[in-house]
Amino acid sequence: MKRVWILNDLFVEQACRKQGVAKLLLSTAEDFVRQTGAIRISLATQTSNIVAQSLYESLGYCKDEEFHHYSLKL
Repeated sequence: MKRVWILNDLFVEQACRKQGVAKLLLSTAEDFVRQTGAIRISLATQTSNIVAQSLYESLGYCKDEEFHHYSLKL
């Protein structure tokens, strides 16, 4: 079984948005994942965050249409 990295809470401060920061962070994460021999990066975003979804899809990320993800708040 190969390693999968999960990227949680990607956030760019409002004043720094639209400057390529998120794209650079994702590129750095991808480099790290490749260096560790992992096979995938998984991430999530709010369904209303269209800006983030557009960025992820422009970088080749695919929306998971096979699984629903659940959590239990305690």
